[in-house]
Amino acid sequence: MFRLFLVVAASLCLASPATSADQAPRPATTWKAPRTADGHPDLEGVWSNSAITRLERNPRHGDTLVLTEAQVRKIESRNQALIDLGNKPTDPNAKVTDLPADCSDGRGTNCNYNAAWTDPGSVVSRVAGEGRNGFITVPADGRVPMRKDIKAPALAGRVLPKGAHPSDNPESRALGERCLLSFGTSSGPVMTPGLYNNTYQFVQTRDQIAIVVEMVHDTRIVRLGAKHLPPTIRPWMGDSIGWWEGDTLVVETTNYHPEQSFRGSSANLKVTERFTPVGPGRMHYGFWVEDPTVFSQPWGGEYEYAQITGLVYEYACHEGNYGLANILSGAREEDRTGVKTAPTNIDQRAAQGEEGDEES
Repeated sequence: MFRLFLVVAASLCLASPATSADQAPRPATTWKAPRTADGHPDLEGVWSNSAITRLERNPRHGDTLVLTEAQVRKIESRNQALIDLGNKPTDPNAKVTDLPADCSDGRGTNCNYNAAWTDPGSVVSRVAGEGRNGFITVPADGRVPMRKDIKAPALAGRVLPKGAHPSDNPESRALGERCLLSFGTSSGPVMTPGLYNNTYQFVQTRDQIAIVVEMVHDTRIVRLGAKHLPPTIRPWMGDSIGWWEGDTLVVETTNYHPEQSFRGSSANLKVTERFTPVGPGRMHYGFWVEDPTVFSQPWGGEYEYAQITGLVYEYACHEGNYGLANILSGAREEDRTGVKTAPTNIDQRAAQGEEGDEES
């Protein structure tokens, strides 16, 4: 009997390589999700994490994690007013020089990039019905715990050669502009909503789960019951392996591509994600981030996906895309004249921080 127990315990350890350091939030649920033919919860379908809520908490509400219903209604109402404002027709007689950059902050008429082009989300994220001020639950202040003795690169963690500028070459521009990876951190891990295209299709088999990301046509492949690739092999979105713990799919990702950085992370980044169905059309997403090279402590958080009935359409990233060519040609004109006419979007992000929280 004792030998049988050892065999069973050894088998469980092989199937679940999670360490005690994994503190990704676990939901309290009694929901029994529909099953696949092999008996595991059926995660297949199209899911969305669109939300006003962002990774870090909005300072407007301090360190508060859970919002009151009155606060949620006020945030969503203010956001809807901005959407309605941005959707108003542009004055065809307005001069180009009079057009503001966008329709945010109460700017009303003559907007040249209105809300019809964006879809970051229109509701506050909820977990177990509670409105949230941010996704991060640990540490207690809801902020990414950066080490004080290092300074993370401003360009989403990318490091350019000394003396190089982001607009020197196509290779030095952001990955999203080059159609290599999602803008922001849509594809993850950690997967967070962005300006638009916050839709994911899960395709599930016994041995693998594919997560098709609408933004920039990324596809994450989670290999179930597998071991990590050698550390010298570093694909886009890292190397994801997974296993089942009851009704929860656990995914551990390491070996991130050296040009991909999450919040200034290093090559030592490890992210553990937990996907748990918690109700009809609802899936809890918990995440835990470890990288002692950059972060002062492990940290994590949670939100819930909502299942939708739509489809994930093709993201034809470069079709009709004049932005990258125009950025480079503008930079060459500045080189020729010696006059810098305006900061690039990457310059602005470098000054403001790559992942500035939106107002909510």
